[in-house]
Amino acid sequence: MIKSIHNFHIPVMGLAFTIDAPLKIAHYGINSVISIVDDDLIEKMRRIHSRLNGIPFVPVPVQEPDSRAKRITLYLDLISDLVMKNFILLKNGILDKSPELEKYYSLLPDGSELKLQLQNYMAGETTRDEMKAELDSLMHPGSIDVNIMTKVDKANSDASGPLPVEFNDAHASLRGFAQSGLSSSVVLSAGMNPRLYSYFEKFPDFFPDANGELKKKIILKVSDFRSALIQGKFLAKKGLWVSEYRIESGLNCGGHAFATDGFLMGPILEEFKTRRVFLVDTLFEIFADALTSKNLPFSKIPPELRITAQGGVGTSEENNFLLDYYRVDSVGWGTPFLLVPEVTNVDERTLSLLSAADEDDLYLSNTSPLGVPFNSVRGNTKDVEKDEKAARGKPGSACPKKLLISDREFSESPICTASIKYQTQKIKQVNDSSFSTAAKDKEYGRITEKTCLCLGLALPALEMNNAVEKVDGVGTAVCPGPNLAYFSSVAALSEMVNHIYGRFNLIKRNDRPNFFMKELKLYLNYLEEKIADAELPLTNNQSKYFTTFISNISNGIAYYKQLFSEAVGKIFDTKVKSEYDLTSLEEKLGLLIAYMKSLSCKQEA
Repeated sequence: MIKSIHNFHIPVMGLAFTIDAPLKIAHYGINSVISIVDDDLIEKMRRIHSRLNGIPFVPVPVQEPDSRAKRITLYLDLISDLVMKNFILLKNGILDKSPELEKYYSLLPDGSELKLQLQNYMAGETTRDEMKAELDSLMHPGSIDVNIMTKVDKANSDASGPLPVEFNDAHASLRGFAQSGLSSSVVLSAGMNPRLYSYFEKFPDFFPDANGELKKKIILKVSDFRSALIQGKFLAKKGLWVSEYRIESGLNCGGHAFATDGFLMGPILEEFKTRRVFLVDTLFEIFADALTSKNLPFSKIPPELRITAQGGVGTSEENNFLLDYYRVDSVGWGTPFLLVPEVTNVDERTLSLLSAADEDDLYLSNTSPLGVPFNSVRGNTKDVEKDEKAARGKPGSACPKKLLISDREFSESPICTASIKYQTQKIKQVNDSSFSTAAKDKEYGRITEKTCLCLGLALPALEMNNAVEKVDGVGTAVCPGPNLAYFSSVAALSEMVNHIYGRFNLIKRNDRPNFFMKELKLYLNYLEEKIADAELPLTNNQSKYFTTFISNISNGIAYYKQLFSEAVGKIFDTKVKSEYDLTSLEEKLGLLIAYMKSLSCKQEA
């Protein structure tokens, strides 16, 4: 079992921001995640990196049978080969004491065995042969993981008609990863898809080999313990082991925001901490029974089950707190790396926009065609492009990729709510209605707010490689989390890594809230907006939702009170400020509770 060199990882960001991140950082031992949603972008990136490395490029036409899976397999194999090439060059450079030795050494966490061995080598206390043996044992590249949004699973057709379910988008993406030579993990996000989960059984790499090892692993991105247990049991019954549960904040994150019903990050992490053994034992019993029924080998010792966390983490103090107190195995750092050009693909205009963004610029939008709240930044060039088209009387986008089509209001076949076809018909429907002028204007805003994420989130990688075509559009959509407000400058990879490890400080502001308190504030704002948008009288379901939400928030506040009074005093230097923030946020909850009671009184009257 290979132990990660670093205690942080870089999650998937958009379609393009981390599409080739492993080429830039995997040789340094840093894990990152590639989105494999967009096979068109993946094919273009394969062409780019093939030509950059003098490798013949043979395209896979979209008309070719199973082209989506083939494109993904070829790209992942190419990335794997190039990462290994970079890794070997780095290892040889370290042995030859080239400048890469000092850079690699400076990135490693303090106290690691590898850093100690390199220190001895640099001081001349270890021979080259001895160092080579140590590197062979301790040094390895970061994992090239992939991400699939489980619900982005559009059915497809060819000239002869509808294709079988295994040619759905997410299914084909999974097949592309499964047929690659990678030994890494697939991160499943956006909830449970039973048909997709069952499809994993088709691929031997997800089952233990004769030594009980897994070549390919499953990571589930989850929002709470209950979801982890349900999904883990579903997969375990098929002989499939979840190697990692990646806990992400519901609102204090980037990309799509899947808000919980008021469950907060701290209590969620606490439950994983206290029930981790229960989770392993429960799932292993089901897993072992399933493998026995399939006549497959397995170890009597449960496979590794990692717990990781991400969402709003911004200081070494917070990073260490998650590692030490909640005993997570790794911490995800996403949004801050949008300001690190050595790692992510971000065009110059967007980089300037992100560097200057403050709290008011970062907001939870309704721009996603999926109908899920989407983190965005005001003034992004995709929104500018979209708004300019709407102002010219041409709302909506062309829909060349059709990755997010789902609406059937105007046709039997699904279309995208950001498309010209949908928005034209929906606007006509509103204009022909008996709505007031104000109501029509409001509906028009809701319709045209949707943006083409398929193009907007793919553009940066193409722009950075001078590969933009007319069909790709001109605007970049970007999906930073609220944490970006506290990072205000472009950073080098070494600076960001040293910031994570507490050896450098990239945050110049002194008013940044603790990440738990930031999430609590976001949830209270979210609740406030939900209450303001609710129409009276409230339905029973609405009343139940608000009651549950408020109860969960109240329980979370009680948890943080105890946490700050007992555990955090020894770990957090910011304890006093966190307690002050907690008091003010509790007061805000009290005001919302009082307002809800007044609504109830009005209904009863």
